[in-house]
Amino acid sequence: MKKFTLLVLFVILVTSCKINVNKNNQQDNFFTNHVNPFIGTGGHGHTYPGATVPFGMLQVSPDNGISSWDWCSGYHYSDSIVAGFSHLHLSGTGIGDLADILFMPTNKKLDLTTKTTSRDQLPYKSKYSHVNEKATPGSYQVFLEDPKINVELTSSQRTAFHKYTFAKNDKQSVVIDLGFAINWDKALKTSITVEDQFTISGYRYSMGWAKNQKVFFVAKFSKPITESVLLANKQIVTGKSAEGENTAAQLFFDANNNQELFVKVALSSVSVANAKDNLDGESSNFENTKTKAANIWNAALNKIEVETPVDSLKTIFYTAMFHTQVAPVAYSDKNGQFRREDDQIVTAKDYTAYSTLSLWDTFRAENPLLTLLAPKQTSDIVNSMLAYYDTKKILPVWTLYANETNTMTGYHSIPVIVDAYQKGIKGFDAEKAYQAMKVTMMQDERGLNFYKKYGYIPYNLLDESVTITLEYAYDDWCVAQMAKALGKTEDYQFFLNRSKAYQYLFDSKTGFMRGKSEDGKSWNEPFDPKHSNHREHTDYTEGNAWQHSWFVPHNVDDFITLHGSNEVFTKRLEQLFTESSEITGSNVSADISGLIGQYAHGNEPSHHIAYMFNHANQPWRTQYWVRHILDTQYNTTPNGLSGNEDCGQMSAWYVFSSMGLYPMNPASGEYEIGSPIFEKAKINLEGGKSFVIEAENVSNKNFYIQSATLNGVPFNTTVITHKQILQGGILHFVMGAEPNKNWGTKH
Repeated sequence: MKKFTLLVLFVILVTSCKINVNKNNQQDNFFTNHVNPFIGTGGHGHTYPGATVPFGMLQVSPDNGISSWDWCSGYHYSDSIVAGFSHLHLSGTGIGDLADILFMPTNKKLDLTTKTTSRDQLPYKSKYSHVNEKATPGSYQVFLEDPKINVELTSSQRTAFHKYTFAKNDKQSVVIDLGFAINWDKALKTSITVEDQFTISGYRYSMGWAKNQKVFFVAKFSKPITESVLLANKQIVTGKSAEGENTAAQLFFDANNNQELFVKVALSSVSVANAKDNLDGESSNFENTKTKAANIWNAALNKIEVETPVDSLKTIFYTAMFHTQVAPVAYSDKNGQFRREDDQIVTAKDYTAYSTLSLWDTFRAENPLLTLLAPKQTSDIVNSMLAYYDTKKILPVWTLYANETNTMTGYHSIPVIVDAYQKGIKGFDAEKAYQAMKVTMMQDERGLNFYKKYGYIPYNLLDESVTITLEYAYDDWCVAQMAKALGKTEDYQFFLNRSKAYQYLFDSKTGFMRGKSEDGKSWNEPFDPKHSNHREHTDYTEGNAWQHSWFVPHNVDDFITLHGSNEVFTKRLEQLFTESSEITGSNVSADISGLIGQYAHGNEPSHHIAYMFNHANQPWRTQYWVRHILDTQYNTTPNGLSGNEDCGQMSAWYVFSSMGLYPMNPASGEYEIGSPIFEKAKINLEGGKSFVIEAENVSNKNFYIQSATLNGVPFNTTVITHKQILQGGILHFVMGAEPNKNWGTKH
């Protein structure tokens, strides 16, 4: 009997172990469990924690109500006051706008007639605690301490869902404040109409970073509106409609023995009618939308599966995967219509129009990553840029709500288009794309007149001349590659020749790229490579000579030749990482962050630099510094990003680099080999194939590549092509604690 009892206990134990193992496997397969949307909401990350779906039109998220650089997304983790929940947000930008159509539940009648100059005067604001706050991909929840209301948010592609749970017997009310504005944004003309007992609609025209932003909305409530107070310019108005620069409403609902109130909100850039068309149907409710959003995110995160015994690395990786797929954002309505900057309404036929194109940042790694994760969206992004070209006869620089902000330098739509074309992404007109690129680089705006005349931009004629020249040289190289692919030999030679503009600015004595006068001989003096002056009277954009002298991703071998030898080049490159981190000047750019020596990981111009050792026959130095950056510049706290997220670029660097790859030259169709951090990373490709990267013996000490095979064949090169990855297979690395100076070098 005793033996039988022991046997039964053993069977129960084994069975329960099996159940737990299966449960854990299920947990592991739900990739959203590894995402922490609060990473990047502290420090200078500028991310938001609210609800959206991959590339969704809406980002419904809390707003603290502060106008300040670290509140560019509307939210910062250091705060404990919430002003409300608006429907459009920017992910990790360095300029603040949006936060349109603010909703805030409350439990009492408020006086909304008082003029407010700061959030302290907002009558509907509330305290909250991070203890009672939760965010997962596709949903957000917070408890408002003052009115004692629990707020839950979720979203589909074009509809936001709110769920408010009030205390028992409390008054149930919602404030809508269309005058609410933070950072660069200012309301110009707004309107609210109570359409029927369940529906309100309206619009908000504003000016900010986007000069002409028109947002139309409709909201449907789960309970009838029993009373409405409408205000125009802080005055209560009679009737069912209010219009003015600043309109607001307080709506009241019959509790009816039910503590929950649900709201569905849809937006459009075109009209209220289109917003209504965008609104999800009756069958969509809060819970099934939340479940669906989680499943959509899970499928998006499942594109790359990583294996590691270190849980924190999974959290950093999948949060990075999440952040690389929140922007750009869908802009066209369900019927394909969208509003251009000039107020013309056009229709996206057979594609979704996208906006929030932070191209100066994202061309480097975010857009190349999307060619792997989201080729359909990549094609749509190219078509969106070509639709912009139809309007402006020039490709976009940085579009927000279809407005050209002209923010940052270069024309980096060009590498994004060339990268897509070279990787075989279809669905856009290649000839039209080429003409758009050529016309853009042959016009005279933004210093191109000087660039064409001198071959570079003289420092005495335009600020940030070094950065702009180097970036135009790269854009020219990209145009040349497209010309070559399309058989345009003469154009290929012309743009290839012009892409050597960096040669004019290289000072062999100092090893830096420097501002040169229009006389073609004299440098900008005095010269201090550590000096930074933010965006004015400077030769460098958001940085200094140390950070901006390495931007020749298209011709590293020639760049090394300019230095004189591999030895001179690698000595200077190593010094970048080991130099003191002092930045000189009285107006230092806040974007210079995440410093390792003078290398600034917190801003994009540094992102490709560690991979350049590969071209100078010292790949082990790339392996060392890439691993150092992975280990020191990312963590699982709200302060887990070393600089602005910039619409996915900061995270895309991590996604690529942690797998052991990086698109140092983003339009080349090639990836440099770095130092993989995971035992295994599996990229699930379109069409059912997969590409697996294995790192045998990898650990925090074993980050040097000892040997490698690709599909069982010895692999001894520091570059792998996109084409090779798309064919599927296994890239296997053996890792060790000491560098193998024979691997990946040309002897």
